[in-house]
Amino acid sequence: MRAIFHADRRWGIGRANDLMFRLPLDMKFFRETTKGKVVVMGLNTLRSFPDGKPLKNRTNIVLCPDDVDGEVLTVHSLGELLAKVKEYPADDVFVIGGASVYRLLIPYCSEVLVTKVDADGNADTFVPDLDADGRFALVHESAPMEDNGYTIRFCTYRNLSPIPF
Repeated sequence: MRAIFHADRRWGIGRANDLMFRLPLDMKFFRETTKGKVVVMGLNTLRSFPDGKPLKNRTNIVLCPDDVDGEVLTVHSLGELLAKVKEYPADDVFVIGGASVYRLLIPYCSEVLVTKVDADGNADTFVPDLDADGRFALVHESAPMEDNGYTIRFCTYRNLSPIPF
């Protein structure tokens, strides 16, 4: 299992249940990386999508205490989620938010794909700073590139001791 998100300088990932930046290169990377794969999210992340509809061409799993109508698989607990994702190849499962789901599942992820944005997005939602977490190693960082007026870098962090499931 892997996680994927963009983060600002302070490891902020969102504001008012929305993205902080409109980054076409980052969105293209997200689409290409997760297309045909399994995406795991919380209910607020699902609701943040256009019309609250699941992402197309993906298996959408929502971790939520209540059943969710629509074309998603709903799981109600961490145990149920881990059992469900075991049904898929580990590299095909991506955690896509929100913050509480990232905090819960990043320790289980073998890798975390972070698009670092060299800006302050005035976030109200944050993830742990992987640079300050000794359990993670930065194993790849792209050259800086411009994306809609922002400087970004595509980074890959490897979890040195993922929790087995």
